[in-house]
Amino acid sequence: MNILRKALQRGLTPSNIISYVCLESMRLWGAFWGTVRLRCKAALLGVAVGPGTRAHGPVGLLRWPGGSIRIGARASLISSRRRATAASLYAPVRLRVFGPGAAIEIGEGAQLSGTSVTARSQRISIGRQVLLAPNCVIVDSDFHAPWPPETRATEPGLERDAPVSIGDYVWIGMNCLILKGVSIGEGAMIGAGSVVTRDVPPFCLAAGAPARVLRRLGPEDAMPGSEGRGA
Repeated sequence: MNILRKALQRGLTPSNIISYVCLESMRLWGAFWGTVRLRCKAALLGVAVGPGTRAHGPVGLLRWPGGSIRIGARASLISSRRRATAASLYAPVRLRVFGPGAAIEIGEGAQLSGTSVTARSQRISIGRQVLLAPNCVIVDSDFHAPWPPETRATEPGLERDAPVSIGDYVWIGMNCLILKGVSIGEGAMIGAGSVVTRDVPPFCLAAGAPARVLRRLGPEDAMPGSEGRGA
């Protein structure tokens, strides 16, 4: 009632109040049940989940015996279209390790939105406070040997797998694909729709398919029109 009273004092219409209450209800309800389901599933499958981590909607977990999945403290896993802000989600968050020794590490405070992370035989690490916009895919493998072509359906090509590392404070735009063997440096930004096939240095903006470095990031990126301002 206190919230409604404050809303009325600010001159909001009844329809605005109802809209706000609906939004808050969906957010809180989705976070509550999503987090309960995540923690129950993680406990059953041997997935480590840090304190304060929340899930909005269902999270797909698959851990092969001998593999590991670790989700850091205060991470946010957004699997619900109702909670996604930038775009609709194609699928829930999915974290999957398909072999012994494969690992997924998600850092403290990372935010994933409809992200699919699949480690077949290597380690995929996502740093602290990383932002993954809707519908990104991260893999450590091609999942098939490229040659000879007649055996692609049967040869796994495990020897070609390679680890993936995403540094702290990286921001990856929506619909990006991060391929095997890639290292993205701390504070880098990846433009929406990019296909990252090679390393990206720290504090750089990269975009394209395949992604290439466009420029360095600096203090002038904090706000529009700040170029040339002194300290």
